[in-house]
Amino acid sequence: MGDWSLSISSLGEEVVAQLCELLDTASRGWRKLAEVAGAEKRFKCSEEELEMCSLKVLEPLGSPTQSLLQLLAERECSLRYLWGCLHRMGHTQACQLLNSAVHDVIRITVQPESQVVAEGTRVSLTCWAAGPPGLTYQWFCGKQEVPGATAPELVVDTAAPPGLPQWYICRVSCGAAFAFSRWAHIQVERSRSPESASGYCPSMAGLQILQQPQPCRLAEGDPLVLECRALGNPPPQYQWFRNRRPVEGARGPRLQVQLVTTAERGTYSCRVFNLFHELWSQEVDVEIGPRLFASGAPWQEGDGGRCRWWHCPIAVLGAVATISLFADSPEPGSPDQLYATDKVALLVGNMHYLHHKDLRAPMVDVHALSALLRQLDFKVVSLLDLRRDEMQMAVDEFLLLLDKGVYGLLYYAGHGYENFGTSFMVPIDAPGSYTSAHCLCVQHVLQRMQRRRTGLNIFLLDMCRKRNLNDDVLPQVGALEVTANIVFGYATCADAEAYELSQGELSNGVFVTFLKRWLLEDEKITVLLDKVAEDMGTLELTRGRQALELRSNLSERRALTDPIRSLGRAETSARNLQWAKAHVLPESRHLRFDCGVTVQLGFAAEFSNIMIIYTRILAAPGDITECVAKLTDLPEELDVDLKYTNRESPEELGSPLVPTWSLTCPSCCLYSRLCGLQRLQQELTFTVCLQFRYRGVADFVEERRAMSSSSRGTGTRSRVPTGSARGPDGVSRRPRCHRGQRVQLCPVFGPNRPHLPQNVPRLEP
Repeated sequence: MGDWSLSISSLGEEVVAQLCELLDTASRGWRKLAEVAGAEKRFKCSEEELEMCSLKVLEPLGSPTQSLLQLLAERECSLRYLWGCLHRMGHTQACQLLNSAVHDVIRITVQPESQVVAEGTRVSLTCWAAGPPGLTYQWFCGKQEVPGATAPELVVDTAAPPGLPQWYICRVSCGAAFAFSRWAHIQVERSRSPESASGYCPSMAGLQILQQPQPCRLAEGDPLVLECRALGNPPPQYQWFRNRRPVEGARGPRLQVQLVTTAERGTYSCRVFNLFHELWSQEVDVEIGPRLFASGAPWQEGDGGRCRWWHCPIAVLGAVATISLFADSPEPGSPDQLYATDKVALLVGNMHYLHHKDLRAPMVDVHALSALLRQLDFKVVSLLDLRRDEMQMAVDEFLLLLDKGVYGLLYYAGHGYENFGTSFMVPIDAPGSYTSAHCLCVQHVLQRMQRRRTGLNIFLLDMCRKRNLNDDVLPQVGALEVTANIVFGYATCADAEAYELSQGELSNGVFVTFLKRWLLEDEKITVLLDKVAEDMGTLELTRGRQALELRSNLSERRALTDPIRSLGRAETSARNLQWAKAHVLPESRHLRFDCGVTVQLGFAAEFSNIMIIYTRILAAPGDITECVAKLTDLPEELDVDLKYTNRESPEELGSPLVPTWSLTCPSCCLYSRLCGLQRLQQELTFTVCLQFRYRGVADFVEERRAMSSSSRGTGTRSRVPTGSARGPDGVSRRPRCHRGQRVQLCPVFGPNRPHLPQNVPRLEP
């Protein structure tokens, strides 16, 4: 079933149904669960969301608990957190239900720790796990088993001379099930002289500082790196301090800030400690002054070869760059607090290319960011697999939602390249040897956003930035305005590739894997991306191959969490209307056929251009023995795979993200997945085809109901011989019907959708 860290969406339908039965009517029910879960900010539900849950009781088989679980699943609520909430509620029966669902999971409870040790000492690595009886352990050094190392504790002899670190990992097994610990490395170093260290001997004090932090003078925009290395047994832990106050999250031997401001200046020191001892590093001063750039002067590569804003069209805007001097943030609600007049995000993920390698991560990553940005009050348009003209159309519609003071965010995941500092997004129909004429230029989009007088422009580009050798045209971007409100977050450095972690059909990009940890934090957007960069640096798989690069001229403390204050009712109403046109999901309805059968027609969504339609038989007369309702006559321009229409379970639709919408769908349905809604030239039309057979009659009878946007329409009935092309498994495509009941759906984007990503371990470019 999965471990406690899995999302609520991994719960089976039977478990969800039992939870709904326990919480829908009990005194300690779903409202209490929402209240307890809301103690953590990202799981707090608004009054509108709670009202939406409560209205589910008016629907046939509707469940407020199921609706609440869907909201929590969109926000990546884990089974462990859900269990903790139920435990605090005192709901023993619900806790026991969750316990029984995960009892066979192997969980690593104590992870082995990496250590820096002196030559000739003996080091102990420990891995403990909980789970079913009969757990067995096996240690590995690299890819090789360590002979006889079948206990939770492994003792390593470091008599070998210092060199490259050795990597260890432990596998915990029970039958066919297994789990791996995280990697731990042992770095053997010779003890330095007392003059170069702290003067303590490891054998006497048990702790020794090998490397002290050094003072430095920096300009705004420089990277800050302070390092303090120690050895000891037990392994040392670290906590950095600025002006004798702890730095939040700085608990490693290296303190790193990708892009410093004057807020980071001060006196730094590091507390080094283990179970028995404590040492303090020397205090060092970090001085940070403003940096002024002459017109047209690009930033150069600094000491140590760190990638720092090469050929940056943002840092060089044809004028003197703005100097950022950060004051303390104003109190929320104060007149000086920064705010947005609205927040709009366009998320594009291109996966299935006609002439290039397919990708996996964009689907999961766009899902992840959509759910998080909606929690930050962004209006999100999420689109998969766009051609060149469709990408341009999406940008055009996106720009219509921007206005003065609006925060605009564009995220792109897919193939891409960068020539001479200009970035290009590659559509799915790009030819084998594509050039800039076949792609969308990011800087051109930025120019158009600036004309809308936006308050903040954010570009998150999750793509490769290798040079395109087929394109030798020097990009003509033109001059950008000096707005001091632009942030670029590149998933990788210039002339490097971006990678995804994959397992089967599920994938996460490395960038979004770490970005989603910080996106809800109340931090300046550049500070937030700095934290993402630091986290990405901890991933051994991509070290030296992928590192986040930040480009910014942002002069104010703008954050994604800034509140929204509308400038005027007219502008807000127009923008909301434009937004609603693209994201109205048709309501579920009941269709009554002439034969007496009642069919439920329902809708769910994965993306703004991917929708799920399901049909279910609610009632049938006693003289009808077999009955099924299918979708037919689907529009030709839609990207509809007949293998993924009228399937008996959500899992058969070919999407790995079924848990994001299936919690809200009833069982015993036929499901169809409609992709490419952006290609509709008018409102969606289709036919519901009811096939049934009377008792004692061999032939099927067919009754059809046309669904369109013009009228209620009428149905037709015909007799279909058994075994014909219109049997129970048949699907037909016909010209669109123009008579039927109203289904409102925008021909550009379609409906929005919920989300839940999953973590996955294999690396692919």
